[in-house]
Amino acid sequence: MSLKDYRKKRDFTRSPEPCGSESGERKTLQFVVQLHAASRLHYDFRLELDGVLKSWAVPKGPSLDPSVKRLALQVEDHPYDYRDFEGIIPAGNYGAGKVIVWDSGSYHAPGVSDPGEGQELLRKGLLKGDLKFVLDGSKLRGEFALVKTGSRSGDNAWLLIKKKDGFAATEDIPLDNRSVMSGLTVDQIGSLASGSGDRSKPSAPLPSSPPSDPMPHDIAPMLAASVKEPFDDPDWIFEIKHDGYRAIAEIERGSVRLYSRNRLPFNRKFPRTAEVLSAIGTTAVLDGELVVLDEQGRSQFQLLQNYASTGSGSIVYFVFDLLYWNGEDLRARPLVSRKTLLHGLLPEQEEIRYSDHVVEQGTAFFELARRNRLEGIIAKRGSSRYTAGRRSTDWLKIRIQQRQEAIICGYTKPRGSRKYFGSLALGAWENKRLVFIGFSGGGFDESSQKEIFQRLQSLVRSSSPFAEKVLSDMPVTWVEPLLVCEVSFTEWTGERFMRHPVFLGLREDKEAHTVVRETGVLEVRDVLGERGSAGERQDHGEEERKIRFTNLKKVFWPEEGITKGDVIEYYRTISPYILPYLKDRPQSLYRTPDGLRGESFYHKDVGELAPEWAATVPVFSESNDKDITYLMCQDRSTLLFMANLGCIEINPWLSRAGSLDSPDYCVIDLDPEEIAFDKVVETALAVRRVTEKAGAQAFPKTSGATGMHIYIPLKRGYSYDISVNFARLIAVIANSMLPDFTSVVRSPGKRRGKVYLDFLQNRAGQTLAAPYSLRPRPGAPVSTPLSWDEVTPGLDPRAFTIRTIHARLEKRGDLFRGVLGPGVDIEECIARLERERP
Repeated sequence: MSLKDYRKKRDFTRSPEPCGSESGERKTLQFVVQLHAASRLHYDFRLELDGVLKSWAVPKGPSLDPSVKRLALQVEDHPYDYRDFEGIIPAGNYGAGKVIVWDSGSYHAPGVSDPGEGQELLRKGLLKGDLKFVLDGSKLRGEFALVKTGSRSGDNAWLLIKKKDGFAATEDIPLDNRSVMSGLTVDQIGSLASGSGDRSKPSAPLPSSPPSDPMPHDIAPMLAASVKEPFDDPDWIFEIKHDGYRAIAEIERGSVRLYSRNRLPFNRKFPRTAEVLSAIGTTAVLDGELVVLDEQGRSQFQLLQNYASTGSGSIVYFVFDLLYWNGEDLRARPLVSRKTLLHGLLPEQEEIRYSDHVVEQGTAFFELARRNRLEGIIAKRGSSRYTAGRRSTDWLKIRIQQRQEAIICGYTKPRGSRKYFGSLALGAWENKRLVFIGFSGGGFDESSQKEIFQRLQSLVRSSSPFAEKVLSDMPVTWVEPLLVCEVSFTEWTGERFMRHPVFLGLREDKEAHTVVRETGVLEVRDVLGERGSAGERQDHGEEERKIRFTNLKKVFWPEEGITKGDVIEYYRTISPYILPYLKDRPQSLYRTPDGLRGESFYHKDVGELAPEWAATVPVFSESNDKDITYLMCQDRSTLLFMANLGCIEINPWLSRAGSLDSPDYCVIDLDPEEIAFDKVVETALAVRRVTEKAGAQAFPKTSGATGMHIYIPLKRGYSYDISVNFARLIAVIANSMLPDFTSVVRSPGKRRGKVYLDFLQNRAGQTLAAPYSLRPRPGAPVSTPLSWDEVTPGLDPRAFTIRTIHARLEKRGDLFRGVLGPGVDIEECIARLERERP
């Protein structure tokens, strides 16, 4: 079969189907399933291979039940472009009827990581009549097979069969009948306007039954996080990053309200845009960017500034999202569905344009943007919902040159031929403080200098608005920090100033109190993960389906054969036991993304990396002079998110959000240095005798390494300093009981052959491995709670591992729950110890 058969059956002057051609070789193969309401409703199942879509008609559609075998009739190859076809094939044409993209995604040969080897296996399977493959779609996931029923080459009957795996169903359940591309049903596609046969632009369909969602108002737009570099991913689309004003348009019965991201009105500034939008003749909420284009069609912020002051130039509103339309709130729909509706809705006007995109090819698109001297590109997850007012990692901005919004806080005396000022003193908010970020003396012409100077005269003040002293070789006139501008620059210096900042223009759409220093640029790997195949990914049900599990087959413990998938499964099953010790506590993420033989690092500030559903808490860091955003592990989903980042070990704080300065426990960390574990046991028993004399109940657990941790629950309200002093007292007394092989000296060189009684782990921000935490050490040990009757000579901490902990819990239960109970009164404990002194 070939595209010759496909083209022979179709008249492309009468059918909107793509004529197409064979595509080039691609590393990631795509599949599509189209629901086709022709003379009979059926499903068209298509797999990309050798530049075309190998195609089968499946009358009853795919099944997730491995016991169900569905007839699949092989038909002519289709062009690769057909994967996005959705619409109406007019009557009188071959295959006349309505078509939607019922499911789509990537696929590969099972058990093969090399793309070339995988495609060769697929070719052999197709030729043999036994084609096995793994789908990664929205509805169809996991392994399937197409098996030919006849032995003759002309037979076209195959069977489509779901293989048994984590994505299989025990019964033949019905699947959603909406398009994954537009969100429409076949019947709704049938409501397309008569002009829908135009392949270049779909018409917006009318819903079969009008929704009645209230129209949202005063929407704060969804914002993009920043990543360092472009990437390729079939699940993402890539748009041009426009250089202008972000603008929301609310259209209702011919009336238009246009406003900025801070809800500042734009109708008077851009009346022509509002006028053109009013002609849309529907109720809608749009999101886009107002720009002025140069002669090469590039948006330039400086030109927008000229328009604002002189009215010269032409405004274009590039629209990239549709949030509400004809009574339906679309924000929960996938982005690609919203954009499909948007494309059909917008009028064909120069002033209002659809912001188009490319799929998957982010790296090449970024290079094209660089060559054309654009600001950058925006990457958006195709399935993403619209989360208003939130900076999300589902949208990512990738800049070619660094930019920063800044507050004008003063200006220096002019030099040479300049008339008004030499440079602008710039600031931004950081941790509720206005901080100096640099002087900008470039990017001005005489006209812009004059305008800025005149606007600053009414804002002059006698003193600097900064708390710190600003060094300058010229006198500075300080002003109230109210006027916002935008600058480009090369990098942040070690002193955290912008290097070579160039003024781009005033930001009339921004308010000074919203301007913060933008330094949180993420690694692509942290946002996307190291993408694994659909066959590697697991689905753990409703609660965790927000998480895209990756690289599950990566070996973390080579000698034991334990994988990343095993770690995620461990934390899924252990979550009822570990979560009570994690909730409301900042987490210091200790990441070991490549297992025991790879590098490890602490990651405290999760910033924009945290999912929108995860809880976080800001904690001021004196060393960094800013708030650090810590993750809090409130539920199983967050725990699995951490495990997916490579957090083999879980490290919570000793205190909780709301009382971060007051630890809930005092901890004695027994850390042996070149000494047998029996001596650790003996030391632990000495600590227990001290706590019993103090009237305090103590709870032991293995550290998961070579030592032990002993927890003493505290009454509310004690500071970390008090807890440190209490722990020091216990440690000193226990050391006096066993002076030959214990030590309270911190230096490892001075405590060789001894057990260190570490009381300094009670300082603010210090962490220990949580109860039931895995440790990235040989044998996959678990930090395991003990009963005191187990703390005897011969105790072997290596017995508590990922493979043994569940059987232990079934037998002994959670021995650590007492830590969560009432705490001790430290003053009373100290008084008892004083009375016990000889």
